[in-house]
Amino acid sequence: MNGIHHESRGSGPVLLFIPGGNGDAGPYSHVSHHLADRFTTVTYDRRGFSRSPLEGEPDDAKRLDVDVEDALGLLNEFTDQPAFVFGSSSGAIVALHLLVRHPDRVKTVVAHEPPLAPLLPDGDKWLAVFQDIHDTYRAEGLVPAMRKFGTAMGMGQRQEPAAAEVPQAVKEMMARMSANMHFWMRHELLVYPSLVPDLEALDTLKDRIVLAGGLESKEHMPYLPNVVLADRFGAEVVDFPGDHIGYAPPHAAEFAERLAGVLTRG
Repeated sequence: MNGIHHESRGSGPVLLFIPGGNGDAGPYSHVSHHLADRFTTVTYDRRGFSRSPLEGEPDDAKRLDVDVEDALGLLNEFTDQPAFVFGSSSGAIVALHLLVRHPDRVKTVVAHEPPLAPLLPDGDKWLAVFQDIHDTYRAEGLVPAMRKFGTAMGMGQRQEPAAAEVPQAVKEMMARMSANMHFWMRHELLVYPSLVPDLEALDTLKDRIVLAGGLESKEHMPYLPNVVLADRFGAEVVDFPGDHIGYAPPHAAEFAERLAGVLTRG
């Protein structure tokens, strides 16, 4: 679809996965594999990331519009019926805007930990944190900036497997992730967390929104905006296995079962 790298698995109702800040289909590969017996899962690289190159220089002020229209284009390619949409982190922000702009194309949105700083009482503090991380990236490079980001988001340091144990496909994905982090730092870190969704429109669509968070990340910033939205909607945050990236191993199979249950209930 128009320069967007995408992958599909299985059959059944369409379930579109919108990537977060890494922008890549790869981290969703395991969870989508576990759901392919019940859904047509669609994963993709967001425009500007990995295998979905941009034409020309990015316009940060219009990137959300582009992300929404790319997601819509993928839905239109796979179905003419309202579809399920899962988005995590930046992908959850895209998913909520997709629902507002094209409610006829979305059956249910699962918004997993959208880092919408303006919704928080201390939102200005968090925007200042993101600015500091961005400034660190510009002055010192990616590694110090990501160290600050991981600490601020409560992600800590994950133990990486020994190189000999890593399959080639995973090595390729990790290489893409490293390159993607530069694009994310330059063009997304300051933009997406500062966005404010159309809350009045979301009020009218709240029955189609599942606010999701990681069972292991309830005290961390990306979880907290959904707590605010849950209070506004008279709803609850549905906890999923793992943390901010619980959809990746080692929790992918359990995460998939939780997601399938949420999408098919009622």
